[in-house]
Amino acid sequence: MFRFICLFLSVLFLYSCALKPVQVTKNTDFKQYKYAYINSSNTVTSVSSYTDYNSYSHSYSQHVNPSEYIAGFLMKNDILIINQIKQPKKTLIVNYGQSGKRNIAGGLFGYTLEVTVQFIDASSHNLIAKCSAEGFGGSEVEDIRQAIDRCLQSLM
Repeated sequence: MFRFICLFLSVLFLYSCALKPVQVTKNTDFKQYKYAYINSSNTVTSVSSYTDYNSYSHSYSQHVNPSEYIAGFLMKNDILIINQIKQPKKTLIVNYGQSGKRNIAGGLFGYTLEVTVQFIDASSHNLIAKCSAEGFGGSEVEDIRQAIDRCLQSLM
């Protein structure tokens, strides 16, 4: 009976930890765009602390600014990041937002965060592409980084 319960809990844990597939809408190829204007986002900070075996308390923090993280990804893919739109026909407007939070096993094992990244043509304001993805890490910062990575890699 103990083995059955352990097996059941293991299957439940693995099933509930599975991230939802990345949702992608792609209307136009990115290769025609040379520039990206990225709307700014706030920095997200996660703070963790622990006490070691000598009863010393330690803490550390992690930070991520989603717009800077997205900018780095686009730069690696040869898209120039600009501060001002001068050539709208060759420019993407990039928006970022957190779009959901899902408890895993009723919150027993934490939660996933979902982000959505949107790419808009600067001249027509038509949707070029959009992706939504979940991330599951040891902190909110890791969740966001993983979700952005999954999202953007599915578009490129």
